[in-house]
Amino acid sequence: MSAPGREGLDAPAAPRRPPGVARRAQVPPFAVMEIVAAANARRAAGEDVLSLCVGEPAGGAPAVVRRRAAELVATADLGYTEAAGVPALRRAIAGHYARTYGLDLDPRRVVVTTGSSGGFVLAVLAAFDAGDRVALARPGYPAYANILTALGCDLRDVPCGPADRYQPTPERLDAVLGPQGAAGLVVASPSNPTGTMLDAAALDALVAWGADRGTRLVVDEIYHGLTYAGAPPTTTAARSDEAVVVSSFSKLWGMTGWRLGWLVLPEALVGAVDALAGSVALSPPALPQHAALAAFSDEAYAAAAEAVERYARSRAVLLERLPALGWSHVAPADGAFYLWADVSASGLDSVTWCARLLDEAGVALTPGTDFDPVDGHRFVRLSFAVAPATLAAALDRVEAWQAGLHR
Repeated sequence: MSAPGREGLDAPAAPRRPPGVARRAQVPPFAVMEIVAAANARRAAGEDVLSLCVGEPAGGAPAVVRRRAAELVATADLGYTEAAGVPALRRAIAGHYARTYGLDLDPRRVVVTTGSSGGFVLAVLAAFDAGDRVALARPGYPAYANILTALGCDLRDVPCGPADRYQPTPERLDAVLGPQGAAGLVVASPSNPTGTMLDAAALDALVAWGADRGTRLVVDEIYHGLTYAGAPPTTTAARSDEAVVVSSFSKLWGMTGWRLGWLVLPEALVGAVDALAGSVALSPPALPQHAALAAFSDEAYAAAAEAVERYARSRAVLLERLPALGWSHVAPADGAFYLWADVSASGLDSVTWCARLLDEAGVALTPGTDFDPVDGHRFVRLSFAVAPATLAAALDRVEAWQAGLHR
Protein backbone atom coordinates (compact mmCIF):
# COMPACT_ATOMS: atom_id res chain seq x y z
CA MET A 1 0.00 0.00 0.00
CA SER A 2 1.30 3.38 -0.95
CA ALA A 3 2.21 5.79 1.75
CA PRO A 4 -0.32 8.55 2.37
CA GLY A 5 -0.02 11.37 -0.10
CA ARG A 6 1.93 9.31 -2.66
CA GLU A 7 -0.96 8.76 -5.10
CA GLY A 8 -0.17 11.87 -7.11
CA LEU A 9 3.53 11.11 -7.28
CA ASP A 10 2.98 7.54 -8.46
CA ALA A 11 0.34 8.44 -11.05
CA PRO A 12 1.58 8.80 -14.64
CA ALA A 13 2.18 12.33 -15.82
CA ALA A 14 -0.54 13.85 -17.96
CA PRO A 15 0.33 13.58 -21.66
CA ARG A 16 1.88 16.73 -23.07
CA ARG A 17 0.44 18.43 -26.11
CA PRO A 18 2.69 17.61 -29.08
CA PRO A 19 4.67 20.51 -30.47
CA GLY A 20 2.79 22.37 -33.14
CA VAL A 21 3.72 24.43 -36.17
CA ALA A 22 4.89 27.92 -35.31
CA ARG A 23 2.46 30.66 -36.31
CA ARG A 24 5.23 32.32 -38.32
CA ALA A 25 5.42 29.22 -40.54
CA GLN A 26 1.73 29.13 -41.36
CA VAL A 27 1.98 30.80 -44.75
CA PRO A 28 0.16 29.64 -47.89
CA PRO A 29 2.00 27.40 -50.33
CA PHE A 30 3.02 28.67 -53.75
CA ALA A 31 0.17 27.39 -55.99
CA VAL A 32 2.32 27.58 -59.12
CA MET A 33 4.36 24.66 -57.78
CA GLU A 34 1.18 22.56 -57.67
CA ILE A 35 0.57 23.39 -61.33
CA VAL A 36 4.19 22.50 -62.14
CA ALA A 37 3.85 19.18 -60.31
CA ALA A 38 0.63 18.37 -62.17
CA ALA A 39 2.20 19.31 -65.51
CA ASN A 40 5.28 17.18 -64.77
CA ALA A 41 3.09 14.22 -63.82
CA ARG A 42 1.27 14.48 -67.14
CA ARG A 43 4.55 14.66 -69.03
CA ALA A 44 5.81 11.60 -67.16
CA ALA A 45 2.66 9.79 -68.27
CA GLY A 46 3.50 10.58 -71.88
CA GLU A 47 1.15 13.53 -72.39
CA ASP A 48 2.10 16.57 -74.44
CA VAL A 49 2.10 19.55 -72.06
CA LEU A 50 3.13 23.10 -72.91
CA SER A 51 4.10 25.13 -69.83
CA LEU A 52 3.67 28.88 -69.62
CA CYS A 53 3.55 28.97 -65.84
CA VAL A 54 7.11 29.25 -64.49
CA GLY A 55 9.26 32.38 -64.58
CA GLU A 56 12.31 30.49 -65.74
CA PRO A 57 14.37 31.70 -68.70
CA ALA A 58 14.73 29.20 -71.52
CA GLY A 59 18.28 28.23 -72.39
CA GLY A 60 19.96 28.42 -69.00
CA ALA A 61 23.26 30.08 -68.14
CA PRO A 62 25.53 31.57 -70.83
CA ALA A 63 27.98 29.07 -72.29
CA VAL A 64 30.97 31.00 -70.96
CA VAL A 65 29.65 30.67 -67.40
CA ARG A 66 29.06 26.94 -67.81
CA ARG A 67 32.56 26.45 -69.21
CA ARG A 68 34.05 28.32 -66.30
CA ALA A 69 32.03 26.22 -63.84
CA ALA A 70 33.37 23.03 -65.42
CA GLU A 71 36.94 24.30 -65.11
CA LEU A 72 36.38 25.19 -61.47
CA VAL A 73 34.94 21.79 -60.60
CA ALA A 74 38.05 20.17 -62.05
CA THR A 75 40.70 22.47 -60.59
CA ALA A 76 39.50 24.84 -57.87
CA ASP A 77 39.40 24.64 -54.11
CA LEU A 78 35.71 25.41 -53.59
CA GLY A 79 35.63 25.96 -49.86
CA TYR A 80 33.84 28.62 -47.85
CA THR A 81 34.12 32.18 -49.10
CA GLU A 82 33.64 35.46 -47.28
CA ALA A 83 30.14 35.79 -45.83
CA ALA A 84 29.42 38.80 -48.03
CA GLY A 85 30.78 37.10 -51.13
CA VAL A 86 34.04 36.80 -53.04
CA PRO A 87 35.61 40.29 -53.22
CA ALA A 88 36.30 39.91 -56.94
CA LEU A 89 32.61 39.21 -57.58
CA ARG A 90 31.50 42.17 -55.48
CA ARG A 91 33.81 44.37 -57.55
CA ALA A 92 32.47 42.85 -60.77
CA ILE A 93 28.87 43.56 -59.72
CA ALA A 94 29.83 47.16 -58.95
CA GLY A 95 31.40 47.26 -62.41
CA HIS A 96 28.11 46.07 -63.89
CA TYR A 97 26.41 49.11 -62.36
CA ALA A 98 29.03 51.36 -63.93
CA ARG A 99 28.61 49.69 -67.33
CA THR A 100 24.81 49.55 -67.26
CA TYR A 101 23.80 52.69 -65.36
CA GLY A 102 26.92 54.86 -65.27
CA LEU A 103 26.88 54.54 -61.47
CA ASP A 104 30.07 54.65 -59.41
CA LEU A 105 29.15 52.10 -56.75
CA ASP A 106 31.39 51.21 -53.80
CA PRO A 107 31.81 47.39 -53.88
CA ARG A 108 31.61 47.40 -50.08
CA ARG A 109 27.90 48.13 -50.44
CA VAL A 110 27.43 44.96 -52.52
CA VAL A 111 26.67 41.73 -50.66
CA VAL A 112 26.44 38.48 -52.60
CA THR A 113 23.59 36.26 -51.41
CA THR A 114 22.14 32.78 -51.83
CA GLY A 115 19.66 33.82 -54.48
CA SER A 116 17.71 37.05 -54.39
CA SER A 117 15.30 35.30 -51.99
CA GLY A 118 18.10 34.79 -49.49
CA GLY A 119 19.09 38.40 -50.01
CA PHE A 120 15.54 39.54 -49.26
CA VAL A 121 15.52 37.60 -45.99
CA LEU A 122 18.80 39.24 -44.93
CA ALA A 123 17.52 42.69 -45.93
CA VAL A 124 14.33 42.30 -43.90
CA LEU A 125 16.21 40.98 -40.87
CA ALA A 126 18.63 43.90 -40.99
CA ALA A 127 16.21 46.71 -41.79
CA PHE A 128 13.03 45.90 -39.84
CA ASP A 129 12.05 44.70 -36.39
CA ALA A 130 9.21 42.34 -35.61
CA GLY A 131 6.04 44.40 -35.50
CA ASP A 132 7.26 47.01 -37.98
CA ARG A 133 4.74 47.97 -40.62
CA VAL A 134 5.91 47.10 -44.13
CA ALA A 135 3.84 47.91 -47.22
CA LEU A 136 3.76 45.70 -50.31
CA ALA A 137 1.99 46.23 -53.62
CA ARG A 138 -0.85 43.86 -54.48
CA PRO A 139 -0.63 42.00 -56.85
CA GLY A 140 2.93 41.07 -55.98
CA TYR A 141 5.40 38.25 -55.58
CA PRO A 142 3.93 35.98 -52.86
CA ALA A 143 7.25 34.94 -51.30
CA TYR A 144 7.84 38.52 -50.20
CA ALA A 145 4.55 38.63 -48.32
CA ASN A 146 5.26 35.23 -46.77
CA ILE A 147 8.79 36.17 -45.69
CA LEU A 148 7.62 39.45 -44.15
CA THR A 149 4.85 37.64 -42.29
CA ALA A 150 7.13 34.83 -41.09
CA LEU A 151 9.65 37.37 -39.77
CA GLY A 152 6.97 39.11 -37.73
CA CYS A 153 6.41 42.26 -39.78
CA ASP A 154 3.01 43.91 -39.83
CA LEU A 155 2.29 43.45 -43.54
CA ARG A 156 0.10 46.04 -45.23
CA ASP A 157 -0.86 45.28 -48.80
CA VAL A 158 -1.50 48.18 -51.14
CA PRO A 159 -4.04 47.35 -53.85
CA CYS A 160 -2.80 48.56 -57.24
CA GLY A 161 -4.80 48.31 -60.44
CA PRO A 162 -4.83 49.42 -64.07
CA ALA A 163 -5.17 53.10 -63.16
CA ASP A 164 -1.83 52.90 -61.30
CA ARG A 165 -0.23 50.54 -63.85
CA TYR A 166 -0.26 48.03 -61.01
CA GLN A 167 2.42 50.01 -59.14
CA PRO A 168 2.11 51.92 -55.84
CA THR A 169 1.96 55.71 -55.89
CA PRO A 170 2.47 58.17 -53.01
CA GLU A 171 -1.23 59.00 -53.09
CA ARG A 172 -2.25 55.36 -52.94
CA LEU A 173 0.23 54.67 -50.14
CA ASP A 174 -1.04 57.57 -48.04
CA ALA A 175 -4.63 56.45 -48.56
CA VAL A 176 -3.84 52.93 -47.34
CA LEU A 177 -1.30 53.67 -44.60
CA GLY A 178 -2.69 56.91 -43.21
CA PRO A 179 -0.67 59.14 -40.90
CA GLN A 180 1.00 56.17 -39.21
CA GLY A 181 2.91 55.41 -42.41
CA ALA A 182 5.21 52.40 -42.54
CA ALA A 183 8.77 51.44 -41.67
CA GLY A 184 9.26 49.91 -45.09
CA LEU A 185 7.93 49.69 -48.62
CA VAL A 186 8.72 46.79 -50.95
CA VAL A 187 8.33 47.44 -54.67
CA ALA A 188 9.38 45.57 -57.80
CA SER A 189 10.29 47.07 -61.16
CA PRO A 190 9.79 45.27 -63.51
CA SER A 191 7.14 43.51 -61.49
CA ASN A 192 6.24 39.90 -61.04
CA PRO A 193 3.43 39.13 -61.97
CA THR A 194 2.46 42.18 -64.01
CA GLY A 195 5.63 43.11 -65.89
CA THR A 196 5.00 46.81 -65.26
CA MET A 197 7.83 49.21 -64.45
CA LEU A 198 8.36 52.40 -62.50
CA ASP A 199 9.67 55.08 -64.82
CA ALA A 200 12.23 57.58 -63.52
CA ALA A 201 9.58 60.07 -62.40
CA ALA A 202 7.51 57.44 -60.58
CA LEU A 203 10.59 56.01 -58.90
CA ASP A 204 11.75 59.46 -57.81
CA ALA A 205 8.30 60.14 -56.37
CA LEU A 206 8.49 56.98 -54.23
CA VAL A 207 12.04 57.77 -53.11
CA ALA A 208 10.94 61.27 -52.06
CA TRP A 209 7.84 59.86 -50.35
CA GLY A 210 9.96 57.40 -48.39
CA ALA A 211 12.52 60.02 -47.39
CA ASP A 212 9.79 62.35 -46.18
CA ARG A 213 8.12 59.70 -44.04
CA GLY A 214 11.16 57.78 -42.80
CA THR A 215 10.20 54.72 -44.84
CA ARG A 216 12.92 52.37 -46.05
CA LEU A 217 12.50 51.32 -49.69
CA VAL A 218 13.36 47.75 -50.65
CA VAL A 219 13.31 47.48 -54.44
CA ASP A 220 13.32 44.21 -56.38
CA GLU A 221 15.30 44.76 -59.60
CA ILE A 222 15.88 41.14 -60.57
CA TYR A 223 14.24 41.63 -63.98
CA HIS A 224 16.40 44.59 -64.95
CA GLY A 225 17.68 44.11 -68.48
CA LEU A 226 14.44 42.38 -69.53
CA THR A 227 12.54 45.37 -70.94
CA TYR A 228 10.73 45.94 -74.22
CA ALA A 229 8.82 49.22 -74.19
CA GLY A 230 9.89 52.74 -73.30
CA ALA A 231 13.14 53.77 -71.64
CA PRO A 232 15.02 51.05 -69.74
CA PRO A 233 14.64 51.35 -65.97
CA THR A 234 17.22 53.14 -63.90
CA THR A 235 18.48 51.48 -60.76
CA THR A 236 17.16 52.74 -57.46
CA ALA A 237 20.77 52.73 -56.26
CA ALA A 238 21.31 55.77 -58.50
CA ARG A 239 18.33 57.55 -56.93
CA SER A 240 18.83 56.82 -53.24
CA ASP A 241 21.70 55.85 -50.96
CA GLU A 242 19.20 54.69 -48.32
CA ALA A 243 17.21 52.18 -50.38
CA VAL A 244 17.96 48.47 -50.48
CA VAL A 245 18.23 47.00 -53.97
CA VAL A 246 17.65 43.27 -54.48
CA SER A 247 18.98 41.66 -57.67
CA SER A 248 19.99 38.32 -59.10
CA PHE A 249 21.79 36.29 -61.74
CA SER A 250 18.62 34.23 -62.25
CA LYS A 251 16.70 36.15 -64.89
CA LEU A 252 18.95 38.18 -67.22
CA TRP A 253 21.64 35.49 -67.21
CA GLY A 254 19.25 32.54 -66.91
CA MET A 255 21.02 31.17 -63.81
CA THR A 256 17.96 30.19 -61.76
CA GLY A 257 19.24 26.97 -60.22
CA TRP A 258 22.64 28.46 -59.42
CA ARG A 259 20.99 30.30 -56.51
CA LEU A 260 23.04 33.47 -56.64
CA GLY A 261 21.86 37.02 -56.02
CA TRP A 262 23.06 40.23 -54.48
CA LEU A 263 22.06 43.26 -52.45
CA VAL A 264 23.09 46.88 -52.84
CA LEU A 265 22.88 48.27 -49.34
CA PRO A 266 22.95 51.60 -47.54
CA GLU A 267 26.22 52.04 -45.65
CA ALA A 268 24.40 51.68 -42.33
CA LEU A 269 23.20 48.14 -43.15
CA VAL A 270 26.42 46.67 -44.58
CA GLY A 271 27.87 45.47 -41.28
CA ALA A 272 24.58 44.05 -40.03
CA VAL A 273 23.91 42.11 -43.23
CA ASP A 274 27.48 40.79 -43.28
CA ALA A 275 27.11 39.51 -39.71
CA LEU A 276 23.70 37.99 -40.38
CA ALA A 277 24.89 36.37 -43.61
CA GLY A 278 27.64 34.54 -41.76
CA SER A 279 25.11 33.11 -39.34
CA VAL A 280 22.39 32.26 -41.86
CA ALA A 281 24.43 30.56 -44.59
CA LEU A 282 28.13 30.98 -43.66
CA SER A 283 28.69 32.05 -47.27
CA PRO A 284 26.93 31.92 -50.64
CA PRO A 285 27.73 28.81 -52.70
CA ALA A 286 31.33 28.99 -53.87
CA LEU A 287 31.08 27.41 -57.33
CA PRO A 288 28.38 29.79 -58.64
CA GLN A 289 30.23 32.78 -57.21
CA HIS A 290 33.48 32.05 -58.99
CA ALA A 291 31.72 31.01 -62.21
CA ALA A 292 29.52 34.13 -62.14
CA LEU A 293 32.57 36.30 -62.73
CA ALA A 294 32.27 35.13 -66.34
CA ALA A 295 28.72 36.55 -66.49
CA PHE A 296 30.29 40.00 -66.82
CA SER A 297 32.25 39.07 -69.94
CA ASP A 298 31.31 40.43 -73.36
CA GLU A 299 30.32 36.91 -74.42
CA ALA A 300 27.85 36.56 -71.55
CA TYR A 301 26.36 40.03 -72.09
CA ALA A 302 25.88 39.12 -75.77
CA ALA A 303 24.15 35.86 -74.80
CA ALA A 304 21.86 37.75 -72.43
CA ALA A 305 20.98 40.22 -75.19
CA GLU A 306 20.11 37.33 -77.51
CA ALA A 307 17.82 35.88 -74.84
CA VAL A 308 16.06 39.23 -74.39
CA GLU A 309 15.54 39.44 -78.15
CA ARG A 310 13.97 35.97 -78.08
CA TYR A 311 11.62 37.02 -75.28
CA ALA A 312 10.75 40.14 -77.28
CA ARG A 313 9.72 37.98 -80.25
CA SER A 314 7.57 35.82 -77.98
CA ARG A 315 6.04 38.94 -76.45
CA ALA A 316 5.18 40.24 -79.92
CA VAL A 317 3.42 36.95 -80.73
CA LEU A 318 1.45 37.21 -77.50
CA LEU A 319 0.39 40.82 -77.96
CA GLU A 320 -0.74 40.11 -81.53
CA ARG A 321 -2.94 37.27 -80.27
CA LEU A 322 -4.56 39.18 -77.38
CA PRO A 323 -7.66 40.32 -79.29
CA ALA A 324 -8.45 36.72 -80.23
CA LEU A 325 -7.91 35.59 -76.65
CA GLY A 326 -10.43 38.14 -75.43
CA TRP A 327 -8.84 38.72 -72.04
CA SER A 328 -9.55 41.99 -70.21
CA HIS A 329 -7.60 44.22 -67.81
CA VAL A 330 -4.30 43.16 -69.29
CA ALA A 331 -1.31 44.76 -67.59
CA PRO A 332 1.26 46.47 -69.84
CA ALA A 333 3.97 43.84 -70.36
CA ASP A 334 6.81 46.36 -70.35
CA GLY A 335 9.39 44.17 -68.66
CA ALA A 336 10.17 40.72 -67.24
CA PHE A 337 8.42 37.99 -69.25
CA TYR A 338 4.90 37.91 -67.85
CA LEU A 339 1.39 38.82 -68.87
CA TRP A 340 -1.21 39.48 -66.17
CA ALA A 341 -4.74 39.17 -67.52
CA ASP A 342 -8.34 39.01 -66.31
CA VAL A 343 -10.07 35.80 -67.48
CA SER A 344 -13.24 36.20 -65.41
CA ALA A 345 -15.36 36.65 -68.55
CA SER A 346 -15.05 32.88 -68.90
CA GLY A 347 -17.31 32.47 -65.86
CA LEU A 348 -14.60 30.47 -64.09
CA ASP A 349 -12.38 31.47 -61.21
CA SER A 350 -8.69 31.43 -62.12
CA VAL A 351 -7.84 28.29 -60.13
CA THR A 352 -10.55 26.32 -61.92
CA TRP A 353 -9.67 27.97 -65.24
CA CYS A 354 -6.01 26.90 -64.94
CA ALA A 355 -6.85 23.40 -63.72
CA ARG A 356 -9.26 22.79 -66.59
CA LEU A 357 -6.89 24.32 -69.16
CA LEU A 358 -4.18 21.89 -68.09
CA ASP A 359 -6.56 18.95 -67.89
CA GLU A 360 -8.41 19.57 -71.15
CA ALA A 361 -5.86 21.36 -73.36
CA GLY A 362 -2.45 20.44 -71.95
CA VAL A 363 -1.36 24.03 -71.28
CA ALA A 364 -0.10 25.19 -67.88
CA LEU A 365 -0.66 28.77 -66.67
CA THR A 366 -0.55 30.17 -63.14
CA PRO A 367 -3.70 31.24 -61.27
CA GLY A 368 -3.57 34.79 -59.95
CA THR A 369 -4.42 33.74 -56.40
CA ASP A 370 -0.70 33.27 -55.75
CA PHE A 371 -0.08 36.97 -56.33
CA ASP A 372 -3.31 38.57 -55.15
CA PRO A 373 -5.36 36.81 -52.45
CA VAL A 374 -8.19 39.31 -52.85
CA ASP A 375 -8.73 39.76 -56.60
CA GLY A 376 -6.47 37.05 -57.98
CA HIS A 377 -9.39 34.67 -58.55
CA ARG A 378 -10.06 36.73 -61.69
CA PHE A 379 -6.51 36.78 -63.07
CA VAL A 380 -3.92 34.46 -64.55
CA ARG A 381 -0.20 34.95 -65.10
CA LEU A 382 1.32 33.78 -68.37
CA SER A 383 5.08 33.43 -68.74
CA PHE A 384 6.39 34.01 -72.25
CA ALA A 385 9.95 32.94 -71.37
CA VAL A 386 9.69 30.27 -74.07
CA ALA A 387 10.47 30.08 -77.77
CA PRO A 388 8.01 31.98 -80.00
CA ALA A 389 6.93 28.75 -81.73
CA THR A 390 6.18 27.08 -78.38
CA LEU A 391 4.17 30.10 -77.27
CA ALA A 392 2.20 30.18 -80.55
CA ALA A 393 1.34 26.49 -80.23
CA ALA A 394 0.19 26.97 -76.64
CA LEU A 395 -1.97 29.96 -77.59
CA ASP A 396 -3.60 27.91 -80.36
CA ARG A 397 -4.67 25.42 -77.72
CA VAL A 398 -5.88 28.15 -75.35
CA GLU A 399 -8.01 29.79 -78.06
CA ALA A 400 -9.55 26.48 -79.10
CA TRP A 401 -10.23 25.52 -75.49
CA GLN A 402 -11.83 28.87 -74.66
CA ALA A 403 -14.05 28.61 -77.73
CA GLY A 404 -15.27 25.27 -76.44
CA LEU A 405 -16.21 26.79 -73.08
CA HIS A 406 -18.88 28.95 -74.72
CA ARG A 407 -20.50 26.34 -76.93
